[in-house]
Amino acid sequence: MELLLTSARAVAVYVLMLMVIRALGKRTVGNFSAFDLLVALMLGEVVDEIIYGDVMFAQGAIAIVAIAALAYADSWLAYLHPRMEAVLEGKPTIIVRDGRFERAGMRSERMNEKDVMAHLRTEGVHDMREVHLAVVELDGTVSILKHEWADPAQKADVVQEDARAREQVLGDKDTPPPSLRTDSPTALNAA
Repeated sequence: MELLLTSARAVAVYVLMLMVIRALGKRTVGNFSAFDLLVALMLGEVVDEIIYGDVMFAQGAIAIVAIAALAYADSWLAYLHPRMEAVLEGKPTIIVRDGRFERAGMRSERMNEKDVMAHLRTEGVHDMREVHLAVVELDGTVSILKHEWADPAQKADVVQEDARAREQVLGDKDTPPPSLRTDSPTALNAA
């Protein structure tokens, strides 16, 4: 009975911590998804308790197995049901669109203009008007997609042989289909 209670406590702490980490926002978790951070924190704490003898080995093992089962179930649930992924992991947040600040996205990520500009600078953006989209990803990093006219020239733009190789891969379509675009509503979980 004690081992079952330990497993139930591990599940309850997991759910509570996931809600707290999600409420704190993506930038809080650094380069982890909220889910990855939660699993690392909980496993670290359980291992600490086992090593120092604060809990019986069997109790700690049950807690570790319960956390691992939740992690496994969470990843499969997110994979099989994209809407659940948004609930469990969150959605990318747009903070710049077409060279203008997206105030709603900035507010939800608790970012001010200086924060956004700092992220743009780290990506080598000198002029915000070059930016088609700047997005806070699930792991807290900021991705930047420039307008096509602001993209640097590629070798295939200059060298004929590389241009032919690009044409073989892309055909006569310079614009990728929606399923391959990184700025499509599907890719941004804007469902």
